[in-house]
Amino acid sequence: MRKFVAALVFAAMVVPIAAAAAEWQPTRPVEFVVAAGAGGGSDIFARTVQSIVVKYKLMTQPIVVLNKGGGSGAEGFVYVKSATGDPHKIVFGTNNEWMLPLVAKVGWKYDELNPIAAMAFDEFLLWTRPNAPWKTAAEYIAEAKKRPGEIKMGGSQSKDTDEVLTRMIEKAAGIKVTYVPFKSGGEAAVQLAGGHIDSNTNNPAENVGQWKGGQGTPLCVFSKTRLPAGPKVTATMGWSDIPTCKEQGIPIDEYKMPRDTFLPPGVPEAAVAYYAAVFKKVSETPEWAEYISKTSQSAQYMAPAELKAFMKADEERGRKIFEEQGWLVK
Repeated sequence: MRKFVAALVFAAMVVPIAAAAAEWQPTRPVEFVVAAGAGGGSDIFARTVQSIVVKYKLMTQPIVVLNKGGGSGAEGFVYVKSATGDPHKIVFGTNNEWMLPLVAKVGWKYDELNPIAAMAFDEFLLWTRPNAPWKTAAEYIAEAKKRPGEIKMGGSQSKDTDEVLTRMIEKAAGIKVTYVPFKSGGEAAVQLAGGHIDSNTNNPAENVGQWKGGQGTPLCVFSKTRLPAGPKVTATMGWSDIPTCKEQGIPIDEYKMPRDTFLPPGVPEAAVAYYAAVFKKVSETPEWAEYISKTSQSAQYMAPAELKAFMKADEERGRKIFEEQGWLVK
């Protein structure tokens, strides 16, 4: 009986994909191109999707994951954009797809690539060293006010998500820190653990290993509410025990980043629909729910049209912030 039920469940999962495949399906290996370095949030995102697709046999062709994180992720987007008409290359990224063209002369415009889906949203936290002289975000801000520019804040890439949040913190809290960019959030976590920087603005996935190992500790989360309750990450704390940054006196209500996917220009609409259906099914698996729980992301699937509308609105908001910072490329 269990085998019969399992067969029904699996059949229900693949029916929409089979319908899309009737019009189009990949005919050779598919490249999952990560617009970031190995070990970071985008890398984990792509490899999680790959493992689920393989486990449930949601695609008939094999998947190859390629990391192309050079130029703050521009290398990955240029690589996929240059593959015009090839529906076998998918770039995994974040809002850097539409934010990077605002601050750098890159080889694509944000509306040239074909959005497939957003699958989750990253929360962001302020992290520090366990042996730091401050134990709360409020104490961190107080110390930063005493020593303008002396505290080092690490992050993934420059003029991108992490530095944007850093500049927002400076403006909201009335402080000045020295921002140190790294190739990925994973590298920023390692540098924090080694004591080479004082803090970073990583998402949970990129710093949880150091937190578990006693080499990093969260001060606050940039969310309207505390994160959902769940298992303890350390012997004494879980994600829900972390105060919001607003509770700690940093007046920023919320800061989140989407995990999203794109195809090159000029691909068939049926290919976009095919991959959107595959990724929707990925988002409905127990393994995806486990990934969301482990990384403390918000599970939110956006189909192509919805993601396109979100991109437009977020690009407009980002443009205003970059203009204030004098970052807009001319």
